[in-house]
Amino acid sequence: MSGAARHRPLGVVTRGTTNPNRLRRVDNWIVATCADRLLAAADPLVVDLGYGATPVTAVELRARLAAGIRPDVRLVGLEIDPARVAAATPAADPPGLTFARGGFELAGLRPVLVRAFNVLRQYDESEVPDAWRTMTAALAPGGVLVEGTCDELGRLASWLLIDADGPRTLTLAAKLTTLTSPAELAERLPKALIHRNVPGEPIHDLIRALDDAWQAAAPYATFGPRQRWLSAVTRLRETGWPILNGPTRWRQGELTLPWPQPQP
Repeated sequence: MSGAARHRPLGVVTRGTTNPNRLRRVDNWIVATCADRLLAAADPLVVDLGYGATPVTAVELRARLAAGIRPDVRLVGLEIDPARVAAATPAADPPGLTFARGGFELAGLRPVLVRAFNVLRQYDESEVPDAWRTMTAALAPGGVLVEGTCDELGRLASWLLIDADGPRTLTLAAKLTTLTSPAELAERLPKALIHRNVPGEPIHDLIRALDDAWQAAAPYATFGPRQRWLSAVTRLRETGWPILNGPTRWRQGELTLPWPQPQP
């Protein structure tokens, strides 16, 4: 069997919508929380799956990882559409940044980390577990997948950290200066959760509890949206929600909880 046949791209072409800095929230989180994996890797290989019609977010991720973790990180941007691969080639900077054709099978690569953002949003929820399994099966030992979604400008986002055993954490993130209500995050949940935001589901309870805590923290708005968010997250934790990390990450407009039971 030829290499091309063995690694036939799996998946369908995405809409390709992208914008500069759209994925800065998840990129900064990766730098802050996944550094140990890349620092320990003999080959610090990262895949950006489905980077879109332009390679700008792949270029940004490579730059952030190189500056924040290790300068020799290698990033490969993968797209199913060969026209997008060709269009991205002028932005390549080998060996640190290259582009190739590939899908969920990861083109036969064995990365330490995969970022797959706004890729599964167009799939049916029933297709998500198989996509996760295909990607995590291709990871290097101890590797992780960061899979999620965001709005067009990256002001609202959510993502899952997934390893060979399945999802490990869920993170919600927002640009606090433009956040009216945490309930807005419900529109940007990962595909595995967006249709579960209904009464009786843990994710619905989480979004409602966060919104209630945000409303209760309204007096802190006098000191700015960051202080209001910190107060809301602290209140949420005090009521029993197993919120991870601490104020350093919370101040970035983040909220991370363990999976699969994000509930008090």
